Amino acid sequence: MSAPKATLLGFGAILLWSMLALFTEGSRPVPPLLLNALCFTVGGVIGLIWLVTKGNPKRLKAVPLGVYVFGTAGLFGYHFLYFSALRMAPPAQAGLIAYLWPLLIVLFSGLLPGESLRTGHVIGALIGLCGAAVILFADGIGAVDQAALPGYGLALLCALTWSGYSVFSRRLGDTPTESVAVFCVTTALLSALAHLALEPTIWPDDAGSWLSVIALGLGPVGLAFYVWDIGVKRGNIQLLGVASYAAPLLSTLILVMAGVAEPTLSLALAAALITGGAILAARASRH
Repeated sequence: MSAPKATLLGFGAILLWSMLALFTEGSRPVPPLLLNALCFTVGGVIGLIWLVTKGNPKRLKAVPLGVYVFGTAGLFGYHFLYFSALRMAPPAQAGLIAYLWPLLIVLFSGLLPGESLRTGHVIGALIGLCGAAVILFADGIGAVDQAALPGYGLALLCALTWSGYSVFSRRLGDTPTESVAVFCVTTALLSALAHLALEPTIWPDDAGSWLSVIALGLGPVGLAFYVWDIGVKRGNIQLLGVASYAAPLLSTLILVMAGVAEPTLSLALAAALITGGAILAARASRH
């Protein structure tokens, strides 16, 4: 597959992920680990169907066990942190902090062999962090929402997890995309076991909740992984990082239009700073 085509597929993942916060909010009251299990079951089924009809199952035998562990840990960790963050903090604000990952991808990719970290990267990171600070101190320094702080912390861990996973995946360029199906299936099994051990079982309570869970599994927690894997391994990873900057703005706009978040000045400023910092870092990479 050519690099431009792989990059285009990566763009598709970004569009799907812009719906992640909305569908996550719509999936209430399902707890995070059960939501992980349900979504990745759907995503795993998609992968298995593709594997049997279009993929090459024999290629899975050559994949080292460590790669399967890495892939499962990345998908399981990111989504457990993301779903938990949006359950514990306002979805638009927590989602924006989680969307620091495009900026972090550019920063971390600057540490790859043949790349370098420039002044623009550092300035962009500081601007992005200012956006996160606007979220934390929107009501004043002395009026931080203490109840939401754990959710914001999980959202930051979420951003670190996905950016690290994406950049390190570049070092696994020879790993076939077929392995993502295994990542999804094992993530579903691990999430189900953790759910049974750690949290109460609360199923979706209406048709809207079920539709949100299914939509998550089909798109942001399903097809998106397969096309993103192709994009970061065979496409232009820094260009994908640039395109990813549209995701926080799209996600926030979708939440506002759906009535899930209020269109406040602080929310708009935070989105602009996080996106602007990422764009500045990307320009440093291009130069």
